[in-house]
Amino acid sequence: MPLARSLSMTSLNGLPQWEDEDLPVEDLLLFEISWEVANKVGGIYTVIQTKAKTTADEWGENYFLIGPYFEQNVKTQVEFCEPPNPAVKKAMDTMKSQGCQVFFGRWLIEGSPYVLLFDIGSAAWNLDKWKGEFWEVSNIGIPFHDREANDAVIFGSLTAWFLKELSCQFDDKPNIIAHFHEWQAGVGLILSRSQKLPVATIFTTHATLLGRYLCAASIDFYNNLDQFDIDKEAGERQIYHRYCMERASVHCAHVFTTVSQITATEAEHMLKRSPDVVTPNGLNIKKFSAMHEFQNLHSMYKARIQEFIRGHFYGHLDFNLEKTLFFFIAGRYEFSNKGADMFLEALSRLNFLLRVHKTDVTVIVFFIMPAKTNNFNVETLKGQAVRKQLWDTAQSVKEKFGKKLYNALLKGEIPDLNKILDRDDITIMKRAIFSTQRHSLPPVTTHNMIDDCNDPILNTIRRIGLFNNRTDRVKVILHPEFLSSTSPLLPLDYEEFVRGCHLGVFPSYYEPWGYTPAECTVMGIPSVTTNLSGFGCFMQEHVADPAAYGIYIVDRRFRSPDESCNQLTQFLYGFCQQNRRQRIIQRNRTERLSDLLDWRYLGRYYMHARHLALSRTFPDKFEMEPSAPPKTEGFRFPRPSSVPPSPSASQHSSPHHSEAEDEDEDERYDEDEEAERDRQNIKSPFSIGPLPQGKKKQHGEYRN
Repeated sequence: MPLARSLSMTSLNGLPQWEDEDLPVEDLLLFEISWEVANKVGGIYTVIQTKAKTTADEWGENYFLIGPYFEQNVKTQVEFCEPPNPAVKKAMDTMKSQGCQVFFGRWLIEGSPYVLLFDIGSAAWNLDKWKGEFWEVSNIGIPFHDREANDAVIFGSLTAWFLKELSCQFDDKPNIIAHFHEWQAGVGLILSRSQKLPVATIFTTHATLLGRYLCAASIDFYNNLDQFDIDKEAGERQIYHRYCMERASVHCAHVFTTVSQITATEAEHMLKRSPDVVTPNGLNIKKFSAMHEFQNLHSMYKARIQEFIRGHFYGHLDFNLEKTLFFFIAGRYEFSNKGADMFLEALSRLNFLLRVHKTDVTVIVFFIMPAKTNNFNVETLKGQAVRKQLWDTAQSVKEKFGKKLYNALLKGEIPDLNKILDRDDITIMKRAIFSTQRHSLPPVTTHNMIDDCNDPILNTIRRIGLFNNRTDRVKVILHPEFLSSTSPLLPLDYEEFVRGCHLGVFPSYYEPWGYTPAECTVMGIPSVTTNLSGFGCFMQEHVADPAAYGIYIVDRRFRSPDESCNQLTQFLYGFCQQNRRQRIIQRNRTERLSDLLDWRYLGRYYMHARHLALSRTFPDKFEMEPSAPPKTEGFRFPRPSSVPPSPSASQHSSPHHSEAEDEDEDERYDEDEEAERDRQNIKSPFSIGPLPQGKKKQHGEYRN
């Protein structure tokens, strides 16, 4: 038997590292399989898309993504080309010769990875045969009416067929690693294992099927994890076959991973296997980094949001926009799972506190959650038209005023301000003022909802009475559509909108990871999350005082719902009490946390999973010294020297045009000193840069 190559955990910070420096990446092929490759459905698309560059830099030409072919997506996202690997081309040609359409190209995202796309429709005639084969190997029956499960069988069968054709061409090497994401791709893993293909398999669940369903039913999920009759619960929800596909995938995989510790605990009870590795989700920070301009971007996009507010609240604009804070919640419309129920209740309590204390701060809250609508609300469109009309009127009067003033100054006269505006100008301005009168309250939704009487957000707004009254210090706007820069209402992309807001609020009950607060963090926007989200748990582990860095973590696991709601209310009220300087300092700290969420830091966990899969699949070729997964000790932000979130309030306000303020000499806060201390606490564990010409990158090669 040949000597095994040793994979040890001897490198810094517990990172796995190949001891054998002679093992080139050409000896391995990596395939990642997901239904969301070049096909945006949910958060898994973001995981794969943002991780692609780091993985492509590590694996080069030997990294491939496998997904479904949808023409409308491929037209704008994929550039077709010939496979550079002859073995991949031969496997594709074999499948094409038997009537299956297979496409190959580069996905036009950062990193430009190769993608292999299967046309599900072209192979649908095999469905009954493949369902029969799947039954024979797994005893899982797929009902004919479940389109998604049937597509998963076709996709999985095509994947297993491709891996079989590919592996048959290799004798000793290259070795193949196949990483499957979620149950839709799991059929391919089950079939690959049943056919005993020489492939190292990894399965990642980003959220358990049953967990999502149970949490949506308002069940005390996390305190009763060991009490559920899993088969009964899945059967009652008519997802038993999907649950079986997911569970079989988990148990067939050489290595099983989840995205967070909270999901690992859930998977242990729901899927009856403890994950081998926890693989936190990251972001490609370059995409979001605006060098040192993120404070300026916040100011710029906040002004754009203020323009929308001027139109939406015309006739009721009796609050100071310079003392108005913008909060938002965004994501799938899962009323309980995303915490919209608790958020609305906390807003009701916040409104009471702000009114009782007679504060001059106004809070405007956006709900960006897509729902079924007919079209834009007429009253909302009218508001933007009125705002534009007022702007045009003001510009016209200003131009006439400017000409008269200019002519008077040319003559060396000081104009009589009582005469500089004539009767027509006064009439035009009066008509403009009369046009802003409205006899209804500003709408709480920007669109006409198809079933508004049964909409949970609108029904809760009716119950708590947040109707955008003049006396309310908390105003609510439901925008039941994803944001777009081409919208006639709020012409901003999601990233621009987030940068313009002051606080993102995501008090989720079920959130395996939580990309929305992570995206806020890398853009320097504080956010609220919970200890039931993967992101919240991750930040608790890495940051000594998360609130000081703009990460407010609500305890939804060990407190009652009412106590959690009170805690959320206190977080929101405390944020409202900060002055502008304090918010600036907090945004600076929040933005520095983005290093923690960089794939170049978090990619270590995926590397460890791949190394572990190789050692388990090919023990005669690869060995790994027994060790726990990579740890994160030494990568922890300390408590800032000036806490709470910012130094004692300075009563100076910044100039209208600037977000920056002069610092008092006796202030304890020193931005440069604090930033340098944080940089020393979160050194990048490795970097992937261009190698000297002529040198091949070794698999698993890290730089400190």
